[in-house]
Amino acid sequence: MGWKKLLIELGLTDSEKRRIDDAQLDINSAGFDDWGLDPETLKAALAVTRWIYTDYFRVRASGLPHLPPGRVLLISNHGGQIPLDGMLIGMSMLLEARPARVVRGMIERWVPGLPFISSLFSKMGQIVGDVRNCRELLEKEQCVLVFPEGVRGSGKTIFQRYQLQRFGTGFVRLALETGTPIIPVAVVGCEEAYPSVTALKPIAKLLGAPYLPMTPFFPFLGPIGALPLPTQVTIDFGAPMVFQGDPDGPELEIEAMAAQVRDRIQAMVDDSIKRRGGKVFTGGAG
Repeated sequence: MGWKKLLIELGLTDSEKRRIDDAQLDINSAGFDDWGLDPETLKAALAVTRWIYTDYFRVRASGLPHLPPGRVLLISNHGGQIPLDGMLIGMSMLLEARPARVVRGMIERWVPGLPFISSLFSKMGQIVGDVRNCRELLEKEQCVLVFPEGVRGSGKTIFQRYQLQRFGTGFVRLALETGTPIIPVAVVGCEEAYPSVTALKPIAKLLGAPYLPMTPFFPFLGPIGALPLPTQVTIDFGAPMVFQGDPDGPELEIEAMAAQVRDRIQAMVDDSIKRRGGKVFTGGAG
């Protein structure tokens, strides 16, 4: 028995295996899809990491019934320095959505340059955030996750927590062009898991990364200090937002639509924080 099959047998129930098998995927005779997704690698990764979702971050997801079938754009706030939020959103869709959906995350262009990461991310369904890739995935009725804040969001310090940064507009033009509903997603907890107090940009530049976070524990405690704090995380999926208009319309019109999505997500984030008592680090998910 290969290592993937062993991990899958040990880490997933029969119903969880079937959920991934039944997810809407277009797999060719070689066992991959057009972007390199390998269902067996995805299952093995989920088998190894599901405890992070269920036990470490104790995720509570709500609003999953809002997701319509077929193509959909998940638009979420972003934070936490490393893409924990994207991973947890993807796991919630595999473990709790009915039916299960494989989330195709749009990763930053610098990520594939990291050793070993490019191949693994591709096999798990993540692709570089290119407009062409995103359009083709939506045309194949896939579920695509976009963080319109980009590195402006992921690189926020703890002092900027849950303050959504300016949204890019590319996702709105894609939604208009492909007739795709937008699902606003609010994630609370990840920005406390890795509380950056500053970004070591000169060092990050040498490494080819946009920032290198410094926390109260990293780099002072070495590799142990790089572990995220086990904060409880909530993921709220909102009702679909459907826009009408010209995808090649004036930028001001597109910006106004993007601002509507941003404002909706900010309101959802604020509501989630309110439900957990406004506490940082010690707040429980509402």
